[in-house]
Amino acid sequence: MAGARVEFTVEPFEVGALGPHVRAALVAAEAFGGPVDVGPFASSVEVPLDVAARVVHDVVHAALATGATRVAVQVELEDNGS
Repeated sequence: MAGARVEFTVEPFEVGALGPHVRAALVAAEAFGGPVDVGPFASSVEVPLDVAARVVHDVVHAALATGATRVAVQVELEDNGS
């Protein structure tokens, strides 16, 4: 099955500190079963293609509901070798 990499940046952010809005987005992404890669500028999770839109919805909703002022999202199809 095809997969997708959902990358998201939640603002405001502080270097070295994850605010509640960032943590909420991470928890929402983790709920889809994949480990979340937390990077210095963005976080990402790899999920099956059929749930990618739900991941985007849940991450954005969780972040905005807990104080985010901006959420940037990028979705990229994973190469599944076919």
